[in-house]
Amino acid sequence: MPLPYALDHVNLWLLDDGDGFTLVDTGHGDEATRSSWEGLAPGVLGRRTIRRVVATHHHPDHLGLAGWMAKKWGAELLCTRAEWTEARALTRRTLREAEALGRAFYRRSGVPGEVVSPLLDCARSYPDNVTAVPDDYRPLEDGDELTAGGRSWRVVVGRGHAPEHACLYSRDARLFLSGDQVLPHITPNVSVWPRNPDEDPLRGFLATTASLGALPDDTTVLPSHGFPFRGLGARCEELTAHHRARLEAVLGALERPRTAFEVMAVLFDRTLDSHQTTFALGEAVAHLNRLVALGRVRRERPEDGPDRYERAGPRTAAARR
Repeated sequence: MPLPYALDHVNLWLLDDGDGFTLVDTGHGDEATRSSWEGLAPGVLGRRTIRRVVATHHHPDHLGLAGWMAKKWGAELLCTRAEWTEARALTRRTLREAEALGRAFYRRSGVPGEVVSPLLDCARSYPDNVTAVPDDYRPLEDGDELTAGGRSWRVVVGRGHAPEHACLYSRDARLFLSGDQVLPHITPNVSVWPRNPDEDPLRGFLATTASLGALPDDTTVLPSHGFPFRGLGARCEELTAHHRARLEAVLGALERPRTAFEVMAVLFDRTLDSHQTTFALGEAVAHLNRLVALGRVRRERPEDGPDRYERAGPRTAAARR
């Protein structure tokens, strides 16, 4: 399905249950994707219907049309509790609340005033890209078994890209529906967002990547962006190495105290649009928060200015271990 971003598509997976279908992710909650579904439905679904939607996580390109599909086809929503809660919170908060959180976060991050407004537009856009999240849903938990498409799937919860990202693994078929947790060529975004400025999502992402790398290497990975691939273990090693290199790059940038926005400019040395800047800044803060948690970076939080980060001395780092 199309996406209105530089990353211009999302892969959805339709599992044939005989009397209907289970759909893994829905596409973006916009008119273009609804029109695509309207056009595809007669030929693809025929007289059958989408009975269930498994949303891997709460991002608009994955859960965006769940409410619309619940009304159109009576589709039951299945997702983890944290992802449903996050989607409900983001769709129900007021624009004023979203703007206040965004302003506080970008001020702490040292974003220049002239850059803040377009970032706020992105920060408060979630409700515009997601149809009403159903009140009723079936919560998924790590280790749950789900039958779909004539196969048994185990729910594997990943962290870092989203709070409780649900992947599906079929041991017998050696298939892994990875969502955004593992992608073949691009690195899944691991960001800190205005609602949780002191969160440490990179810790969970690295732990998840280590565990996924132990799945059989002949597993075919069906990702949400890009083409299916094999070699999950090698790809997980690449993702781990990427983030370890980013952590070292952040440390290298802190030869003097810097703001998160200044660190972002070092990590992403290219022109970014406002949408890309929100993700790049979130990534920079995620790596800074991981280093703070490890005791390798010290954060100063003045009352009248942005947070500033500097390398921790040996005594400080030893105390935090």
